[in-house]
Parts: sequence; structure tokens; C-alpha cells
Amino acid sequence: MNPAPTDPGASAKSGYNRFLLLVAGLGGLLFGIDVGIISGALPYLEATFKDAATNAPLTANQLSFLVAAVLLGGVFSTLFAGLLADLLGRKKMMIFSGILFVVSVPAIALSHSYGGLIFGRVLQGISGGLIGIIIPLYLVECLSAASRGKGTGVFQWLLTLGIVAAAVIGYYWSGRVDEVAKLGDAQKLFAFKDAAWRGIFWVSLPPGLLFVIGSFLVAESPRWLFRKGRKDAARAALLRSRSENQAEIELREMAEIAAAEKAGTNAAGKHSESLWQRKYILPFVLACIILACNQATGVNSIIGYNATILIQAGLSDKEAHLGYVVLTVVNFLMTIGAIALVDRKGRKFLLSLGSAGVIVSLLAAGLVFKQTESRRVDVKDVVQTMVVASNQTAVVEFNDVTLGWLLPNQNKSAEPSKPAAQPKTLIVIYSYGDFRAASKVVRSDEPGATITIDRDGCLPATKVAAFFKNPFADLEKSRTALLKIENAILTPVPSTSNGWLTAILIYCFMASFAIGPGVCVWLALSELMPTRIRSNGMSFALLVNIAISTTIAAMFLPTVGQYGYSTMFFIFAGCTVVYFVTATFFLPETKGKTLEEIEEHFEGRH
Repeated sequence: MNPAPTDPGASAKSGYNRFLLLVAGLGGLLFGIDVGIISGALPYLEATFKDAATNAPLTANQLSFLVAAVLLGGVFSTLFAGLLADLLGRKKMMIFSGILFVVSVPAIALSHSYGGLIFGRVLQGISGGLIGIIIPLYLVECLSAASRGKGTGVFQWLLTLGIVAAAVIGYYWSGRVDEVAKLGDAQKLFAFKDAAWRGIFWVSLPPGLLFVIGSFLVAESPRWLFRKGRKDAARAALLRSRSENQAEIELREMAEIAAAEKAGTNAAGKHSESLWQRKYILPFVLACIILACNQATGVNSIIGYNATILIQAGLSDKEAHLGYVVLTVVNFLMTIGAIALVDRKGRKFLLSLGSAGVIVSLLAAGLVFKQTESRRVDVKDVVQTMVVASNQTAVVEFNDVTLGWLLPNQNKSAEPSKPAAQPKTLIVIYSYGDFRAASKVVRSDEPGATITIDRDGCLPATKVAAFFKNPFADLEKSRTALLKIENAILTPVPSTSNGWLTAILIYCFMASFAIGPGVCVWLALSELMPTRIRSNGMSFALLVNIAISTTIAAMFLPTVGQYGYSTMFFIFAGCTVVYFVTATFFLPETKGKTLEEIEEHFEGRH
């Protein structure tokens, strides 16, 4: 029996596919670094930076806007990413986004002005917004049907690695700063902190350079080339990653789709075929629902407020921060599992499994919180009396002795009560005009626990930042508005075992999200869209995603303040039910199908 013929170039094609995944993965890494790098640098930036023009340190509002500048750049670039990708090509936009990131690093690290910092951060945001659209789009158009899921999963996996890497870089520099602090030399400590925040940004430069170099070496998207009439170039691009037979099959499918579109074009060269057809509307709506529900699981809020949630669940501050580290590791490891399964089990299966796990985890965590929150007390009226009228600020020292002054029905003219038998947590939710903020959570059994409330901690620095925080707010009125204590929640601290039970349920939530929605959402965004609308459709769908994320961020604190975490978790679970139903009953399985076959499915031909 003769051995089966083999492709002599199979090894080279396999090597190119791995290289393509590496380059795209570096894009995910940059995306993750964009998100996470500022948290490690911010304490040292705040302590040392002075604007060269004014010699003034950064205000709280300036620091807040510095963090939000990435969002500003990301929203701006998301609006135009699809249009630019169609006009210039996926490869050129990858190179451009990488160059923006590379330029942003020295713009920040060498800056001695606030304007320079903002410029660099906005560049990082523009780069991240482009990468978030272009890389999944590029991968889905370049990879074969058998490896498309794994490829997009690698992007998400290295995105989570980028967040972990940013945290590790910050932790490394914090250790070095601590060593210098022990020397007792204030001048040397100041200089080292200044070098620390600059060094944190410099460390992110090498992956950016590698991404740019790699982007020059990969082929352009064969489907973009084909739509531009460059059929020979499209064939050459396909042959870098596929056998000749596979390439011919896909070229034939592209030609069939193009012929169908041409048939819908009138003599004037315009599309007479309406975009309001089932084959365009249905996949677009499905992608938007999936992206909206992805945010409606509450994943960003649960990650962002993780330490606060765990403290109120019963863990100490140190234990809660350790719990957050575990959460990021769970996310990272489960993403590896998703990559291994997505092309074997399919997108539909993983989305259904993951969303079901999210529902169960959220309901269980909500029930655990429900037991504790039934004993919470809102002492907002008492805290309101502590507001200093002259500058509309408040300082609340929170310990076992002064706790008695906060309790309702307590005689405020009497001596402070004896230390409480059970420690309590306090979180204050407050507003100036149209803007709300929440204090840190403090425990009555922690020495020196103090809550400081002021305008700088609540209001955004500029009208642009204000728009993204609350599009309907009046910033000028809020700058002179009185301080209103909306909620001041006293909650008995549950046992440590209760805290770790909550932590485990949140880890289950994170694992379920990572194994399904975390990876498959990128595939749903890019695979479902037909060729004609893929680029612009992805941009619009991602804007829907951002809008839902902003809405949840705006409602999270008021809902938690008035009704507790349990109610918020139940709302998230209810939204995820929509996710589960959509994934299980309406989403087609796209595993192993070419993009053209998926498009034919929505046309009703399969």
C-alpha cells in the first residue's frame, strides 16, 4: 500500500500559520497592556510628576482623565476602524496601529508636560481601538475554517496575558521602590519613583516593536485582496497558509459570493441590493445581541470592583487583593482551555456552556450576598451631617468606637458607644450634581480606616471625559453643586469562610466567562458578518458593546447602594439568560465552515 501523498510545502505553511498567530497574539498583548499598564504606573506618576510649564503636580481630575484618555482614543478609532480597513487594507492598518503604540511609549515615558502624557495615552487608546477591530477581522479572513477559532482564541489569551503582564510589571517596580524607601533618603526615593513610572511604560515597548515588524512580514487578507480585484495576490496569500486545493476551493467560493453581489449591482455601479435583507440583518443583529449580552454579564464591573466585593463578602483587604490576583490567573488559564476546545467543540457549544455557568454562578453569589445584606443599614443622614459646608467635603474616621455615632437611633450627645461585637464595613456613595462616585470600602477593625470625600474624587476633569462618564450630565453645574450623600451602607462583616465562598463563586463566574463568551465573542463579531458589511458592521457592533458597558458602569453604583450586590448580580444573571437563549437556539454553529459557507447559511441556501 503506497503512502498518502504529502504536500512538500506543508511544513512551511504550518510554520507560517504559527507565525501569523504569533503576530496577531502580539496585537492582543498590546491591547491588554493598553488596559492594564496605567494602574502600576499611576501611584508613582501621582507622587512625582510636575508639569514643566506650571511646575504644578497633577490634580485628581487630571489623573482621572489620564486613565480615561485610552477610552477616548479607543472610541474615536473604533468609529473609523472598519472604514479604514476596507479602504487601506487589514495589513496596513495593523502596521499603523502598531506604529501608534510604539510612538506612544516614548511620548509618555519622556514627557515632562501634562499635554505630552495625554497625547501618548490617546495614541495608546487609538492603537487599542484599531487592534480590537482589525486583528479579529484579519484572523477570521486569513485562517482556515479548521483553525479560525484557535487563532482568535490566541488573541484573547494574549490579551489576558497582557493584563497579567502589566500587573506583574507594576508589582516588580513596587518591590524595587520599597527597597529604596528603606534607605530613608527622600530625594533618592523621589528620583526612583520618577524613574519607576517611566520604566513601567518603557517595558511595554519591545512587544510593540515586534508587532510592527511581524505585521510587515505577514500577507494581506486574501478576501480583502479579492474584493479589490487582485485575484492573483489573493491566491498567493491563500497559498501561504493552505494547500493548493484548499486555496482553489475558497477562491471559487469568493467568486460565487462576488458574482451574487454583482448581480445585485445596477448599471450605474451602485448596489441595488438592499442591506435590509435577511442575509445582512440577521447576522448583524445576532452579533450585536451577543456583544451587548457579553457586557451585560457584568464582567467589567465584577473585575473592576472585585476587591471591594470580596471585602464586603468577609475578606480582609490583603485577602481581597490576593483574591483579585487569583481571579486574573483563573481568567488566563481558562482562556487556554477555550483555545483548545473552540475548534473541537464549536462556538455554539462553548457559548451555551459558558453562559449557563455564568447564570448559575451569579445566582449563587447573589443568594450569598442576600443573606448578609438583609442586615445592612443605610446611615446616609448621619454622614450628611458630617459634610463641611464651606468646601462641601467630608472625612469619616471609621473604627469600633466611632461606629456607634453612625448607628441609627443613637443619642449623638452621649459618649461614643463601646466597640461593636461584630466589625462592620462602610462604603459611601455620593454625588456632586449629575456625577456619582463611591468611596473605598473600609472595615471598623482596621487601624486608621478613613473615608475622604471631595469633589476631585467624583468629577471628571474635562467636558470630553464628562461625556464618556455621563453623556447627559451638566459638568459646570456639578462643579458648584452641593455634596449629597446618597448612601452610606453599614454592613456586618460576614465570616472569612463566607468571603472565600463568594470568591470561589466569582472564580466560577470568571471561568465560565473565559471558556465561552471571553473567546467566542471575538469570533461571533467577525465570523457572523457577511463580507460586504464585515468591517463597518464590526465597528458599529463594538460601539454597541461600548455603549452597554458605559450604561452598566453608570447604573452599577446607584443600584448597589440602594439595593445591594445581590440585586445587581440577579440583574446580570437575567441578562445572561438572554445570552444563553440566543446562543443555544438562534446562533448557527460556524465551526469548520468557510466564511462564504456561513454567509450562504444566512441567505437560506444551507
